[in-house]
Amino acid sequence: MAWGWDDSNEAHRQVYNGEQHHEAKFSHELLAGAASFEGMKLFEDHQRKEGKPVSHAFAKELLAGIVGSQIDRLAETKGMDEVDKIRAKKHAQENAHKMYEEHYERGHGAPEYDPRLPPHPHFRDEGRFPDQGRW
Repeated sequence: MAWGWDDSNEAHRQVYNGEQHHEAKFSHELLAGAASFEGMKLFEDHQRKEGKPVSHAFAKELLAGIVGSQIDRLAETKGMDEVDKIRAKKHAQENAHKMYEEHYERGHGAPEYDPRLPPHPHFRDEGRFPDQGRW
């Protein structure tokens, strides 16, 4: 599964923003994309509120935990069986790591996560961050 930012954002809209309701047709891939995007949003919110740089390794561990909890939540609300939940969690964590690496490690070339660096454009476009004028 290779979703990336755009596909994960679209999956997030479908799953979290009510474009589709409780339906059996949600695939574990769609839920994984949605959860990885939501996990990145929650990670960004948390880290920017904390205001402290952290190592990439720590950031990825934190992100994996956040994304895993999103899959657990979606598994309950969307009626996933245990096999799909395990698959979705693995795919969501892999996708979130890929998104993180693309934006922070390769995109910014930063030696660590630094909340002073701009968030991904998908998040800036939503007006999620009050100091976005400086980016």
